[in-house]
Amino acid sequence: MMQFFERIHHSVKFDATLTLPFELRQRSRLSTHLDNGEEAVLFLPRGSVLRHGDLLRADAGNVVMIHAAHEAVSTASTASPLLLAKACYHLGNRHVALHIGTTCVRYLRDHVLDDLVSQLGLTVSHEMLPFEPEAGAYAHAAHHTP
Repeated sequence: MMQFFERIHHSVKFDATLTLPFELRQRSRLSTHLDNGEEAVLFLPRGSVLRHGDLLRADAGNVVMIHAAHEAVSTASTASPLLLAKACYHLGNRHVALHIGTTCVRYLRDHVLDDLVSQLGLTVSHEMLPFEPEAGAYAHAAHHTP
């Protein structure tokens, strides 16, 4: 079983991939299986959030690349920057993890939140996509989210 303790910032190659939904990419301790079926355990610093493309090095030197799993998400769209700002405000007030774009906001699918943003005037669509929410104001290594 591979044990991963270290996040690395660059590598010429990686030996395997690990695809996880956002919920599991937030855990600092995780027993899982790599995409090739091999058992692995993650022991990362508390508060770590793995992002798509992150690299981890195992105690044996193997490198694994993290992939964001496709998840059921809602995408609320509008051409109005004001409506988008209002939707982000109301969703943020509920401590919902958000991926914010220029004309849309994405969150893990929730029919109550879908109703809320629809009532604000946004158009909601359901998709299966990797979910990469904003890192937050206090994140040390915020990633750009398109």
